[in-house]
Amino acid sequence: MLKPWITLQSREVYRNPWIRVREDQVLTPQGKPGIYGVVEAKPAIGIVALDDALETFLVGQYRYPLETYSWEIPEGGAEKNESLLDAARRELREETGLEAEKWTALGEIYTSNCFTNERAYVFVAENLKQGAAQPDPTEELQIKKISFSKAWQMVLDEEIKDSLAVIALMRVHQMLQNEKRL
Repeated sequence: MLKPWITLQSREVYRNPWIRVREDQVLTPQGKPGIYGVVEAKPAIGIVALDDALETFLVGQYRYPLETYSWEIPEGGAEKNESLLDAARRELREETGLEAEKWTALGEIYTSNCFTNERAYVFVAENLKQGAAQPDPTEELQIKKISFSKAWQMVLDEEIKDSLAVIALMRVHQMLQNEKRL
């Protein structure tokens, strides 16, 4: 596979605990000089938690960049040297208080590959046990337990717009159909 862009030089423009922004001096596929801004992010994790009655848990929170309230699945980021599964377990516990005995990985997603290298990973958590949530200090979360069918309808009705949640719920919907559980 050809690499149509050539990086001539790269410099860090900004960094915080969640992201790093760099600006690259490049040659475009046409051989012309240009710049490319890249947001580097740690791996994102999304979890669809399903109980025995096929109910799932949504997390509602205000999203500052879009200035809107958003319903999503439990999500977060993997820390350096943390396995993706350990990150999923931690995020589910932090945001909902849930622990799961059964975990299924449902693949990788590029969240917005035109300007970020962020990769997201989707998991299904089953055989749930409820505990106490421990959200991050910056999070003010609302948890909603609803049927998976209702969550899927929220995707179709555009009530859930978060890309990781939409794709994760789509993959779980397909999984449940394949297993004849829906």
